[in-house]
Amino acid sequence: MSHNPLLEAHTLPPFAEIQPEHVVPAIEQLLEENRAAIERLVAQANQQTPTWDSLVAPLEELNDRLSQAWSPVSHLNSTMNSQALREAHQACLGKLSAYGTWLGQHEGLFRAYQALAQSPERVHFTQAQQRAIDNTLRDFRLAGVDLPEDKKRRYGEIQARLSELANTFSNQLLDATQAWHKDITDEHILAGLPQSALDTLKANAQAKDIEGYRITLDMPSFIPVVNFADNRELRREVYTAFVTRASDQGPNAGQHDNAPVIEETLALRQELVELLGFETYADYSLATKMAESPRQVLDFLHDLAGRAYPQAQEEFTELSAYAKEELGLAELAPWDIGYASEKLREARYAISQEQLRPYFPAPKVIDGLFDVVERLYGLAFERDDSAPRYHPDVSFYRILENGTPIAGFYLDLYAREGKRGGAWMDECRVRREREDGSLQLPVAYLTCNFTRPLGDKPALLTHDEVTTLFHEFGHGLHHMLTQQTVADVSGINGVAWDAVELPSQFMENFCWEREGLDLIARHVDSGESLPDELLERLQAARNFQSAMGMMRQLELSLFDFRLHSELTKPSAEDVQTLLDDVRAEVSVLPRADFNRFQNGFGHIFAGGYAAGYYSYKWAEVLSADAYSAFEEAGTFDSATGRRFRQTILEAGGSRDAADLFHAFRGREPSVEPLLRHSGIRAA
Repeated sequence: MSHNPLLEAHTLPPFAEIQPEHVVPAIEQLLEENRAAIERLVAQANQQTPTWDSLVAPLEELNDRLSQAWSPVSHLNSTMNSQALREAHQACLGKLSAYGTWLGQHEGLFRAYQALAQSPERVHFTQAQQRAIDNTLRDFRLAGVDLPEDKKRRYGEIQARLSELANTFSNQLLDATQAWHKDITDEHILAGLPQSALDTLKANAQAKDIEGYRITLDMPSFIPVVNFADNRELRREVYTAFVTRASDQGPNAGQHDNAPVIEETLALRQELVELLGFETYADYSLATKMAESPRQVLDFLHDLAGRAYPQAQEEFTELSAYAKEELGLAELAPWDIGYASEKLREARYAISQEQLRPYFPAPKVIDGLFDVVERLYGLAFERDDSAPRYHPDVSFYRILENGTPIAGFYLDLYAREGKRGGAWMDECRVRREREDGSLQLPVAYLTCNFTRPLGDKPALLTHDEVTTLFHEFGHGLHHMLTQQTVADVSGINGVAWDAVELPSQFMENFCWEREGLDLIARHVDSGESLPDELLERLQAARNFQSAMGMMRQLELSLFDFRLHSELTKPSAEDVQTLLDDVRAEVSVLPRADFNRFQNGFGHIFAGGYAAGYYSYKWAEVLSADAYSAFEEAGTFDSATGRRFRQTILEAGGSRDAADLFHAFRGREPSVEPLLRHSGIRAA
């Protein structure tokens, strides 16, 4: 193959040129070249005391070149999945894992870093450089650099297998999601669904050249059915298909079953951490987080649960009474919860997600998002249609400060076939100083799965989707507004995982205030802003069932953390028993015996949240407290915005997260703003 775009330097990925057959040859060549270059660096370090420029800078260059090849491949695998690309991606995982293990266990490189850390030059290092070196030495030990050879080898085997298992989990969940659908020709069966949902289901059918409506398990299809369909049997059928994806239950029982993947993943994680001298995976996980011990995490989660549980019970009792009296549902089943909740919300507040959609046309929401950021941080945005893109739905934007580009991002908003569910931010390019002294600007991928625009009309978003977009953009700003030039602590790199949600959750607040909504919300037809009456109802409904919502997050957090701190060699039955036990402790909702939620819990089995899902709540304490500074000073107070940008967003991982929060707030974080924002009456 004469031309391989993955081996060439580009400012942005050349998506149109990348083919599945390019992937394996490029990654193999880069790994081989990197290994040879690293051996030369180590040999040189043995001859003379290493310096930053002789050791770290060239190593960062090698890492970046590999990242620039792998990042677009990995992103395309998540957003434009095909069999050929999936196979190429899978073929590289073991190679990349083996390389990462080799790098992390390279004793010569470890000694070179130790020599650099102890060298006289260290006094001249910036804080970011010192932090990067300290993190790297920590990570060498977490990769088993001190282990005997047989244990090193086993560590490498485990890491390679865990990488494969995470990919398998993700692929099987995607396949299971796309393996089920229900076609309906009689519109009466869909009574209760809003027009926007009917349009989506009709478009699903048209895309497959069939008559009528097609329900899938993608969120823009699933959510409206379980929340609005009057037909209880239809809700039950769709709910059942969704909560049994990739499991031994439900309509596709045994297909794409993730239970064996979960069992093997948990067993290997435990074996891995025992090799490294940790008692449990939770202990190992906390080595790179703000929280200091498993006990501290569990106490934190139980404290929140104790505060919210009584209110959650009240909320469910109220919902049950309403469903019985007004909807004729003598007993609520799991597939009734969303439906009854929407009916109660509308009855109490005369507001629904559907009612708000006309005020959130996607183009206006995006413009409003940019306006919010401009007011907070003095930045401007510019769309660039000449940038290489991987799908017609995707847009590319640059962020400008004083007319000069400082970052860029890809915006990929809508659900489609071959795209994994959920919403996320990922790194395309990291801000860093290159060896030649030039500055590489950060670029982010921002991905969501919203309802697509139909015909020539813009997509109309729910308020929930708007807050999701703001959440992911908060992650993006953390990545893009960094002022760090050392890759290892630039953007979200080097940030404690339980603090990484702070900037994302912080941004959600602007979707609830008049000052923010005036920039975001404009009626699709009239252009009018959100009327006072509707805003008041939206704000009044903000904390509708908030205690039930908090208990759901605590349920997931406790399940994840106990799973990784209590079960050392679990079977699928043990995992289910533990989940049932956690639900009995903290859930107030009815449960279905066939529910296999864990088989689709990608955050902890295919993402970075294992023994770390508590991070959402931990960081929510930080984000609520951080936003309370804006409540005190004014929503768009420029001095507070500047301070937040400098202390949190620009600092990246260059300092300890607790120190950065203290620098912004002037004190330790308080849980009170979170309870107040969530409408939780302190128990």
